Amino acid sequence: MTDSMTWAQSIVLGAVQGLTEFLPISSSGHLRIVSELWFGDDAGASFTAVTQLGTEAAVLVFFFKDIVRIIAAWFRGIADKQQRGLDYRIGWYVILATIPIGILGLLFKDQIRTTGRNLWLVATVLIVFAVVFWVAEKYSTKERSLEQLTLKDGLVMGSAQCLALIPGVSRSGATASAGLFLGLEREAAFRFSFLLAIPAVTASGLFSLPDAFSPSGEGMEASGPQLLVATLVAFVIGYASIAWLLQFVSKHSMNWFGGYRIILGVTIIILLSTGVISAT
Repeated sequence: MTDSMTWAQSIVLGAVQGLTEFLPISSSGHLRIVSELWFGDDAGASFTAVTQLGTEAAVLVFFFKDIVRIIAAWFRGIADKQQRGLDYRIGWYVILATIPIGILGLLFKDQIRTTGRNLWLVATVLIVFAVVFWVAEKYSTKERSLEQLTLKDGLVMGSAQCLALIPGVSRSGATASAGLFLGLEREAAFRFSFLLAIPAVTASGLFSLPDAFSPSGEGMEASGPQLLVATLVAFVIGYASIAWLLQFVSKHSMNWFGGYRIILGVTIIILLSTGVISAT
């Protein structure tokens, strides 16, 4: 039997989702950790997916002009080969690069909601991908702009996005790291990462709505108003996070986030080893 979520829990988790969704520190991992540390329970993968609709709405608002321009260019390009410029190509890159995570998300949905949320796994992944970030920063040439994005880049970053199905990885961290390995500028990698997340996260959130209201065994049960408020909180804080992150990564490396991830991962491992918190 699942426990009912309180208003305080839903608001705090919504704030955590908004703050961590776009930073390369894993929103799903943080929601799992915060809910265990403070509430002694798991907010659930469905609650996480639904509140991500708030942060994806923030992406839609923040990049509204870009998104409208890309969609319009995509339709123009379909009708007229002479109109197939950068925005037309990016539209196709986002569509094609979303296919891998759509397939794997459906195939492994049960594991994502259960064994994938084990805190031993979350803590380990936090540390491992901190190292990945550091390697990407060290060996990336960071010479290619968004205008130089290719289909290969899109497909590689789309494949990397699949890793975000594991709590602790970070969608933006995985895709941006892939972009860095491909030689993209840091800000260009993050911008495409945000655009790439829109279809997958929106579909995941809508698909998870029924389960969020009545979790089947895993996760606390939130009411409709609680989910709505949590999603709105995630939207407001998420919008501010996007603006801050794009400005930050234009001047600073991902190593700052890597250091934070290692500290958090090691802390969780210590708490698990000493029995202070439970892994499941």
